Amino acid sequence: MASATASKGTHATPVKTPNSKSASKRSQPNPMDSANSDLRCRFDAYNRLQAAAVAFGEKLPIPEIVALGGQSDGKSSLLEALLGFRFNVREVEMGTRRPLILQMVHDSMALEPKCRFQEEESEEYGSTIVSASTIADVIKARTDALLKKNKTAVSSKPIVMRAEYAYCPNLTIIDTPGFVLKAKKGEPESTPDDILAMVKSLASPPHRILLFLQQSSVEWCSSLWLDVVRDIDPTFRRTIIVVSKFDNRLKEFTDRWEVDRYLSASGYLGDNTNPYFVALPKDRGTISNDEFRKQISQVDSDVLHHLRESVSGGFNEEKYGSFIGFGSLRSYLEAELQKRYREAAPTTLALLEQRCSEVSSELAHLETKLQATSDVAYLRKFAMLHAASISSHVRALIGGAVDPAPEQWGRTTEEERAESGVGNWPGVIADIKPPNATLKLYGGAAFERVIHEFRCATYSIECPPVSREKVANILLAHAGRGGGGRATEAAAEIARAAARSWLSPLLETVCDRLAFVLRNLFDLAVERNRNQELNYYEQGGRSTHMDSYVGFHAALRHCYYRFILDLSKQCKQLIRHHLDSVTSPYSQVCYENDILGGLGSMTAIYRSNQPPSTSFFLELSDSATDQYHKVQEDQENVPPKGQQQQQQQTTPGKGSETKEALRESHMTVPETPSPDQPSDVTYGGKKENGNYVEGGGRKRQARFTAGSRNADNFRPNQNGFHLFGGGGEFGPKSGSAYSEICSSAAQHFARIRDVLIERSVLSTFNSGFLTSCQDRLVVAIFMDLFAVNDEKFMDMFVAPGAVDLLQNERQSLLKRQKILQSCMNEFKNIARAL
Repeated sequence: MASATASKGTHATPVKTPNSKSASKRSQPNPMDSANSDLRCRFDAYNRLQAAAVAFGEKLPIPEIVALGGQSDGKSSLLEALLGFRFNVREVEMGTRRPLILQMVHDSMALEPKCRFQEEESEEYGSTIVSASTIADVIKARTDALLKKNKTAVSSKPIVMRAEYAYCPNLTIIDTPGFVLKAKKGEPESTPDDILAMVKSLASPPHRILLFLQQSSVEWCSSLWLDVVRDIDPTFRRTIIVVSKFDNRLKEFTDRWEVDRYLSASGYLGDNTNPYFVALPKDRGTISNDEFRKQISQVDSDVLHHLRESVSGGFNEEKYGSFIGFGSLRSYLEAELQKRYREAAPTTLALLEQRCSEVSSELAHLETKLQATSDVAYLRKFAMLHAASISSHVRALIGGAVDPAPEQWGRTTEEERAESGVGNWPGVIADIKPPNATLKLYGGAAFERVIHEFRCATYSIECPPVSREKVANILLAHAGRGGGGRATEAAAEIARAAARSWLSPLLETVCDRLAFVLRNLFDLAVERNRNQELNYYEQGGRSTHMDSYVGFHAALRHCYYRFILDLSKQCKQLIRHHLDSVTSPYSQVCYENDILGGLGSMTAIYRSNQPPSTSFFLELSDSATDQYHKVQEDQENVPPKGQQQQQQQTTPGKGSETKEALRESHMTVPETPSPDQPSDVTYGGKKENGNYVEGGGRKRQARFTAGSRNADNFRPNQNGFHLFGGGGEFGPKSGSAYSEICSSAAQHFARIRDVLIERSVLSTFNSGFLTSCQDRLVVAIFMDLFAVNDEKFMDMFVAPGAVDLLQNERQSLLKRQKILQSCMNEFKNIARAL
């Protein structure tokens, strides 16, 4: 702070002891009484406002002085000098780890100091304390009690002490714990840093004046704590610097230029900053309060006398005289604080009016909550309206609503996989990236994207390779039962087992993914409802005040999550039933080619590892144009258009074989087959990575009959069974029973997959998830939350002891409203007097 010279016109608080003569003078009309009365009213108003701010935790920009400095730099001695009496705070300074707010009130009738401490959790003050030693004991006891309760070494919660005395000014100072470099024995090592952080937080608000003390023995260039103050107030615009224990430095001055250079602090504090130089009595013996004040005045006189008489040439008294001595500092602090009070009065009044309005609103809201705790019908009504609103928003999101913004609330495919915890599709090696995988979607769009991703994953799976041992076990078991069609039954059994093993995990995964998409809709519905209520409130509507009932919102969320989980379980049971049906030995799915008949119909209906043409999903991402052909070929395995036409005409290299296959399909199997004839009819296919994939025309499978000579291939010869080559009669032949069964199993697997996905599963997902969520959600929530008795219903709104807490909060708000209203009325009177 650019410290101004103490003005001669400043009305400093008188310090002369009242007597009969001065009393008779005060009885005469005095033009100064009115000004002093205004100062006192303004000071008392700010003190009451400060007490309320401390009691209720109000953050009000009240002009305040914060004293800070290193330990043993003289802060406590300065406070005692300002009070006009000693209360031995210096003896307990090492144990003080809380701020101390000293409200000094000049009362010319109080010939003895009257001190009172504000209660810890109230704006009220306790009884008057007269003994100085008792004051020190109270400070220490309150500090120890709070630190023990909070289990900390320091606390920013202040102790407030009000001192009324005839010899103290109207002044309020916040005394902070002194900076230390090392913690005391028994304190945490972090204590110095904790003190530093606390003091910085107290000194940082711009409405506070910093009173920084530093011993005269410390050079400006090596001042550690001055750098701390510079961090808080870089230009010292609101800082008053006090050089304490100035008498210790006097003996070093011999010439005028030495004194003037030191008093100017040139090069360290700036041209507009002038520190105050103060010396106080060193005698700590037991003396009266009158003697203590006389010693203070005597030390001021001695310092000035030494500078004038003992220094060659004296000093620049015109420039620096007003900054030397405790009396000059006291007058300046009182005048500066009163000036700040006067300037801040209009702003403080406006802030008080705002806070009174806010507290009144809080009180009205609390009254509504208290009324609601006894009005069950009121709560049921608005809770049901809120639940119905959330359900309607969920339906809207499923139907394609785009509020809130999908860019913020949607998820990409990768984000869905990661957040759901499901991961990749089990058993699928290929990287499945459905169209629009990079777009952020939610609701019905995200649901359909997961469905399409599931279909892509399912159609990327081929019938897995089967070992010869497994085929032999199945085939020979059927051979032992007798009857025809043993090879076909073996292939069908292999396909059914593969479908149960590989498709079941995919079905479980897609149910979990779909449930995750629907579960996320709750937060979006809550956001939509909040925005809707906000718009309604801004248009003059009445808010339902349901946001504050945390227990109800938690119960509603839990109910919604449980409903989605139940849907997922039901869908899993249904699709598991469908899977069991199509993989049942009694199912005719594997033989639909025989039932439908004809090669052309089978080629049109079942295409291995290719989703049906009805699998349509529009690609809207930025890369749609560039990846169109890649998506068609890699994900759907659809050949180019020209190639499709060519395949319709004739398969490359297979034109004659197709006609031959058609002729053979109508031939009568001869009684005695040729030894070179394969053991079973071979499908027109090719082998890729060990799996047979259908391609081009294929021969109609000949069902085995008991009288067929083809069955002779499975009868033992003199060397035993030779089904798969390796020394058998048919080993070198191209069409072994093993390859034929594997090829047939691949075709059966593809048929099972197509029937399961296209005829059963997709409709189950739509009816089990979407339709159920749209039609049954609100009923399920109402039955779960509201079809209960009043006592259980109120458990969502009123926890045990909650009513008592609300009543206590109401009483606290009433007290806060009363004290703030009183302060506002006082400041209105002050503003009118300005």
